[in-house]
Amino acid sequence: MANTNIEVTQFLNSLNHPFRNEIEQLRLIILGANNKLTENIKWNGPNYSISGEDRITMRIQPPKQVQIIFHRGAKVKEQPQNRLLINDFGILIWKENDRAIATFKSMEEINNSKLVLAKVVEAWIIAAN
Repeated sequence: MANTNIEVTQFLNSLNHPFRNEIEQLRLIILGANNKLTENIKWNGPNYSISGEDRITMRIQPPKQVQIIFHRGAKVKEQPQNRLLINDFGILIWKENDRAIATFKSMEEINNSKLVLAKVVEAWIIAAN
């Protein structure tokens, strides 16, 4: 079982979110991709950090989809010349060279992207540091 945070679980339980099962599946995929990730709540959604640095945040509002935002933290940093990942893995939409989003609208989409999403998480953690 991935290292889920009880406070995140309690926060999510309190929301009665229509995508609760999908959020739970995404939590397990993200945490399972890198055992050094820690989970907390930030920006009203699950957030994942490594060595205290925010790298991945789940956007769960509005409740019609779930987005995974790959970033380098809240503070604006100088943009790298190129995208942090050369490959978009077929699921990333780039907002900046150091910020990309994967959007999921169903459990089927999540399950079909499970292995790819885990690869993106692994690659992002390396590239964003």
